[in-house]
Amino acid sequence: MKEWHDELLHDRNCEQFNESSNDSKQQLQTIFYRTRPALALSGFTAHQLRLIQQVTRNHFEDIVYVCVNVQNTCVQPLLVYTDCNTDKDLLMKEVEDENRRGEELKIHSAVGFRHVIDLLSSEQKLIVGHNCFLDVAHIYRKFFGQLPFTAEEFVSSANKHLPYIIDTKVLLNSSDILKYWMRRSKTSLSSSFARLCPQIALGYTSTDLASKACVKVEVQVDDVRASSWNAGAKHEAGYDAFMTGCVFAQACSHLGIKFHPHSSEILAHDEILEKYVNRLFLSWNNQNIIDLSTGSVTGNSVGSTYFNNRYSKISFENIILIWGFPPKLRAREIKECISKVFGPTSVTSVYSLDKTTVFVQFKEAGLVSDFLGLKETLERNDDPISILNPLWKLLDGGNTCAADYETYKEICSSPVSKVYFSDQAWAVGIKWKTKLLKSDVPGEEGIQKQGDANLSPDNAGDSVLGKTNMKGKKSASDDIDRRSFSCGEILDSLCAHEAERVRTY
Repeated sequence: MKEWHDELLHDRNCEQFNESSNDSKQQLQTIFYRTRPALALSGFTAHQLRLIQQVTRNHFEDIVYVCVNVQNTCVQPLLVYTDCNTDKDLLMKEVEDENRRGEELKIHSAVGFRHVIDLLSSEQKLIVGHNCFLDVAHIYRKFFGQLPFTAEEFVSSANKHLPYIIDTKVLLNSSDILKYWMRRSKTSLSSSFARLCPQIALGYTSTDLASKACVKVEVQVDDVRASSWNAGAKHEAGYDAFMTGCVFAQACSHLGIKFHPHSSEILAHDEILEKYVNRLFLSWNNQNIIDLSTGSVTGNSVGSTYFNNRYSKISFENIILIWGFPPKLRAREIKECISKVFGPTSVTSVYSLDKTTVFVQFKEAGLVSDFLGLKETLERNDDPISILNPLWKLLDGGNTCAADYETYKEICSSPVSKVYFSDQAWAVGIKWKTKLLKSDVPGEEGIQKQGDANLSPDNAGDSVLGKTNMKGKKSASDDIDRRSFSCGEILDSLCAHEAERVRTY
């Protein structure tokens, strides 16, 4: 280092300085760093570099040891010559700024798809999806921030980031022209694609419908995906996006909307298309449409007949949530168990939330109270008569819990998040098995039954919601007993089930 320093000063006095290699192993090479002479260090161990740094600091006031980013891929240690302390300070600032830029470039290159979302947002591009409310929610959560707690906050913030969204499912269900072209067909993505774009989906080239197609779509696919692409890989993200684009383009053609180069902004304000912008179905089985521009929610009065016939209208007061049952049970089996007790038409629908959680919608709201009361009685009695009840198949294992829809909302409002709902309920502190409705427990608000036969009346009212019995009031157990089903009622339900089974045979 001293030889290099003395030679550097000599060459500087002679005004002759050139980049050169200082040794045969190329470990030391004289270069320029931002117009300053420098010695590039290569092939040294970390321990050796620490020694070089220490020697430089202790013995050479005009030489600075720095590490700089080289082509954003690696760090290059350098010994840089400086004229004075001011020059040294300037060098350190330059190195710091350059290294920060290098780190920012690394982050920028590692971010990936975030750049696409940011560009779509900044350019206010028209976003096209099919039944895409949940897709928008996922994009918001992954790229913009935590989901707000209220629909109003979500609508306001989502509209700020993605101001123009078209839901092709809403489009197909709302336009009389497109309903004519759909010919009462289902409006699922694959069905819409096959109906509107048969020349692409099915390879038709000569049918009357295909000959009327106004949109030509050219596709470029790499060899790896070509086989699955040609076979129509439904539910593969890329192919689903392709189908959505084709459906939208064909729908616009049928509506008389012309495409132009760079027409995304023009399409978003097209007078025909504008009334469908930012209108999304809230869910696949819900006819309500939310307007992301205003936050208003309206019913879809022009929904397809197929949709109305297939899905029963959601009525939250008629819904119970059941979780923790044996995972081998399917929704159909759960419906059968309940229907055997309360009647063949008592349950209108069963929706699976995960492998051990379902929503059950009853035909009448009163059946929610009856189910919860019977479940609590069967588990509390735990006798041979109770075990013979068809509902016991659902209660087998002793971990089945049930409550109304409001309890589901309470549990989901917790910041705790688990994959399975049963784990979510346990994580937020739910220990009871049955939550009776307020109307079933006079004088108490939301009493929870612990589900443990060994609990005393004094602590039976304790629950995750912090409700306990108060002095001078009747215990929760006394009130629940008054609501419980009698042995005679349980036997009556069994007899009715057996009579129905005999008639069937």
